[in-house]
This record gives sequence, C-alpha cells and structure tokens, in this order.
Amino acid sequence: MTTTAVTNIASLVTNDPSLGNGTPLGLILDAAVVIEGDRIVWTGESSKAPATDNAVDAGGRAMIPGFVDSHSHLVFAGDRTHEFNARMSGRPYSAGGIRTTVSATRAASDDELSANVARYLAEALRQGTTTFETKSGYGLTVEDEARALRIAARHTDEVTYLGAHVVAPEYAEDPAGYVDLVTGPMLDACAPHARWIDVFCEKGAFDGDQARAILTAGLARGLHPRVHANQLGHGPGVQLAVELDAASADHCTHLTDADLDALGQGDTVATLLPGAEFSTRASWPDARRLLGAGATVALSTDCNPGSSFTSSMPFCIALAVRDMGMTPDEALWSATAGGAAALRRDDVGRITPGARADLVLLDSPSHVHLAYRPGVPLVSRVWRRGEQVA
Repeated sequence: MTTTAVTNIASLVTNDPSLGNGTPLGLILDAAVVIEGDRIVWTGESSKAPATDNAVDAGGRAMIPGFVDSHSHLVFAGDRTHEFNARMSGRPYSAGGIRTTVSATRAASDDELSANVARYLAEALRQGTTTFETKSGYGLTVEDEARALRIAARHTDEVTYLGAHVVAPEYAEDPAGYVDLVTGPMLDACAPHARWIDVFCEKGAFDGDQARAILTAGLARGLHPRVHANQLGHGPGVQLAVELDAASADHCTHLTDADLDALGQGDTVATLLPGAEFSTRASWPDARRLLGAGATVALSTDCNPGSSFTSSMPFCIALAVRDMGMTPDEALWSATAGGAAALRRDDVGRITPGARADLVLLDSPSHVHLAYRPGVPLVSRVWRRGEQVA
C-alpha cells in the first residue's frame, strides 16, 4: 500500500493526551500525519515525519478527527416545516409530531427512503462527519421497522432498532400490546439488522417498566442498549441506562444529583443534543454539571425532521460552547472522541497510529474557530478510511 503524508498542519488534534501538549486533545503544533491504506501509521511534528510515497500540504491549516455523530434519525420521509414554523411563531402546535413523520415514512418507497439517507449523510460528510449512527422509529410496524433498518444498514454499521419511539397509532388504546409487539415479532424481524436497541423513556412515550422490558428483550437478542433519557423532565431513563450498562443516555437535560453520580461512576456516556434545544426552545442541558461529576460527554446532532433538523456537527459545537457551558476544547473532544465512546469504538474519533484515517482539514489555523466563527463553512477537506471524500 502507498503511504501519504499530510504536512504543514498548523495544529493537529489527536485526542491522545500522551501526545503534544498533554491535554485531552493531545494538540501537536506544526504537525504531520502519515496514512497507509485506511489507517493512520504515524503522527508527530512535521520536521520528524518519515519519507512517504505522496505528500499533501495542509497550508498551515488545523486538522481534527472526523466527527462521530452517535445519534440521528435519518430513515424518514417528508418534513415538519409547518410544525416548526408554528413553534417558532409562539403558537401551540398539537397536530403532527412523530406520528406525522410515521405516516409519510410508511407511504414512501424503499428507494425514496434510501435516497433521503444518502442525501443527509452526504450533507453531513461535507461538514466533517465520518462516522454516524442512525435509528429506525418512524415505521412502528414489524414490516416498516425492519425495512428501515435494512435501509440504514446499507449506509452504516451503527444501526439502532427504535421500535419504541412512541406507541404506534394503531395501539393507542393498548400500549401494553405494543410493548409485546416491540419485544416479540418486531424484535425478531429487526434484530438481524441492528447493533443497538433504543427506547424513548419519557412521559407520553414509555415508562421505566416498559423501557426495562424492551431493553432487556433486546439484550437477550444481542442488541446493546441506548436510551433517550431525561429530555422532557426528570424520570428513570438515566438510572435505567446506567443500570443496564447502556452505551449512552441521550439528551440528559433534566438530571438529579443521583443521575449525575450514576453517570459519573458508570460507563454510560451522556450524549447531549443541542440542536434539539435550539429547535424547540427548551432549556439547555448543563454540560458543566456533567463534566464536574466525571461523566463522559458526547455531542451529536439528533438529526430528525421534527425537533433537530440539522446534520451539522460544527453548529452543535458552537451551541454547546455558547449555551451549554462547554469550552471549545471540550466540545470538540465530545464531538469526536466522545461520540466514539458513545458507540464503544476505539478506532475512530482520534488521530493516532492504528486508528482509521478519518481526517478533517479546517480552513482555519485552530479548531477553536468552529465555535469562534459559527455558521461559517470551515471544513476544507475530508478523508474517510484514507480516501479524500470531500
């Protein structure tokens, strides 16, 4: 395999604290990276870079790991423009919500749904996202949930079964019957196509007992838990996530001290989704409390047509810094290494030998510009698995 060196990097974020300046970002100034095939084989100061077959001049720009988006809902049809407009205009909006998207998704063809996933992933890739998770949850029948996962699996290995998004409209008067469906025939059809199982554990969706039944059924079929937890109010989601060793508890907007202690002492990552708060004008999660408690924090887009219709990790970084109390360093780490931790991956989210060669070159001398210049398209080049793709 040929080797390629990217040299003249003004600042390189490795996410390896043993390198560079010794911080969690492992920042190396005047750096170089060597790629062989789809892997990184060397990082360090440019003056010490080994000879390679090819060279790319970074032109004094900053380089960061590809973003790891560990929470999205991309298998859907339609949008919810009217709902968003009403919400932003201060008018209550009751007709619609998730069930509006369910109706549009059920009516769409496989080709239409796959084209939508490809479109939003290409959009995310141009903004530096090289690893992503996505979920089902807009079908809510055995057939529609299974096809959503089959479609998602064409685009990523990080596929999550979310039959427990809300109770399907057909079961509005029989939520227990829907839980039986989710943990029985639907799980049987969906488990072969997914790595993860998720549940929306909130008032109006699934309570703690229902969520436990759904997640433990998934565990028995080899699917590891993730949990939509504590978004709309205090509830059992975070505690259940930690108890079941879920990879992540996502949203984490309303937390008690006991929730913070559980996240700080366990291996469950707290995934924050600032696009949701931006799009719903809800209260912001307090990242400082989480970090102070010793929790591992990830940032993700929650890209979906209702509450967070953005695929931009740079936008989420800017929101996290401005409104959730994170420093630029913390936000970038959470959008890269934090997302990798939320997917229990050690091959992405960092720029160190052995890691996958997922690299983002910024049109700026420092990663701090992602928050310093919000809304500006700073991604200059993107490599995924060693290939320049944007």
